[in-house]
Amino acid sequence: MTTLIACSHGTNDRAGQEAVRRLIDDVRELLPEVRVVAAVVDVEQPQIDEVIAQEAPGDDVVVVPLLLSVGYHTAVDISRAVESHANARQAEPLGTHPLIADVLVDRLSDAMPDGWMPGDHVVLAAAGSSNPAALVDVEAVATRLRSMVPAPVTVGYASASVPRIRDAVAHARSNGAVRVIAASHVLAPGFFAGLVGGAGADIVSLPLAPDTRIARVVVDRYHAAR
Repeated sequence: MTTLIACSHGTNDRAGQEAVRRLIDDVRELLPEVRVVAAVVDVEQPQIDEVIAQEAPGDDVVVVPLLLSVGYHTAVDISRAVESHANARQAEPLGTHPLIADVLVDRLSDAMPDGWMPGDHVVLAAAGSSNPAALVDVEAVATRLRSMVPAPVTVGYASASVPRIRDAVAHARSNGAVRVIAASHVLAPGFFAGLVGGAGADIVSLPLAPDTRIARVVVDRYHAAR
């Protein structure tokens, strides 16, 4: 049997913690024959290096980052922990999977009970990273989203990258947007979701998790890494 380590960022936000717990429970339901354990890279415990050290001696291990793009935590924190054990492998982050855009569209629909209106503009609001590969991942999601919603889609970042979400919102308005909707490209409530919510958009969609489709993405990443 191969152990799946579901590795999230970690948060002090109770709602965020609960969303991640529910996501991991959904993964366990989809993979009843697989041992699924939780780890984090920051804020909470247990940390990823400790969990791999505990699990790897008795089993093959696949670490699935519960993160939406490549970045420091995937390229350094998780990779370094995985490389310390010959029987550990690392899966891709979740964000570029097609189901992520499907969930984003549904979150947007939920945030707009009256539907789309002329003059709407969507800002895909991501956490941000100094890793250029992360920007490529987010732009791939934006490209898919553009084919799925009847409004222009641009990108904004909460930190580390530009444009910032607030600037992307202001730019959309200066270009004639009547209503700016921030599509929260964050997994769960917490610090980054708060930055998205405070960036000045007229409407802000909810984070992606929990959602059984996100659990299916985790399962797909696990099988691909095996």
